[in-house]
Amino acid sequence: MNPPTSSDDNDQMRSFKDFLASYNKLSELCFTDCVWDFTSRNVKSSEEQCSLNCMEKYMKMNQRISQRFQEYQMIANESAIAAAQKVGSISR
Repeated sequence: MNPPTSSDDNDQMRSFKDFLASYNKLSELCFTDCVWDFTSRNVKSSEEQCSLNCMEKYMKMNQRISQRFQEYQMIANESAIAAAQKVGSISR
């Protein structure tokens, strides 16, 4: 087994940083939207439910965007391949 290269380490670090940034954004967003009462140490059930709904919507949105991006990339790749084949057949 080959030892990890610095490129692999950089990719892993970048991926972890992206994950942390996304997690922190989600936490801040849902906390700001859902936590209203600071007079008690306990989290109210309405705040907890709001946080769960917020997280679920964020995750679904993120998944949907990823799916659309993948679909767009596939279409763009197919178009690029078709264009390259067309240029290749013309130049022959």
